[in-house]
Amino acid sequence: MVITIQSKKKIEKVCEDLQIAITSRKFGVVGVHNMKETMAKKGVSFEKACYIFEVCHPGHAKTVLEQNMQISTALPCRISVYEEGDGVVLATLKPSLMLQMFGGEGLEGVAQEVETVLVESMEVAAK
Repeated sequence: MVITIQSKKKIEKVCEDLQIAITSRKFGVVGVHNMKETMAKKGVSFEKACYIFEVCHPGHAKTVLEQNMQISTALPCRISVYEEGDGVVLATLKPSLMLQMFGGEGLEGVAQEVETVLVESMEVAAK
């Protein structure tokens, strides 16, 4: 259900490279959540670096939403970048499996294309 890729690079560089990799594949980065900062603003101490990227391809989003608006609860797709041990992990939920939860018959191709782009982008950012 979850795809993970390890990196030995610094988390800031992974995040920078992920942004470039996503946008170079005609997807957009809708937002990036810095969980350490977000929690600190709410008075919660959280020591690990964790960034959550919200990514979207508007054309693909339109296609799936026109078939089933409930899929909107799983959009935009997310890629997490976080520290673990002395490395960095990039992780995302498999869009192909997420779509199955909504009975997205006929959308397997779209889900697979999105999954491919997410994984390729994560691999590029991790190297």
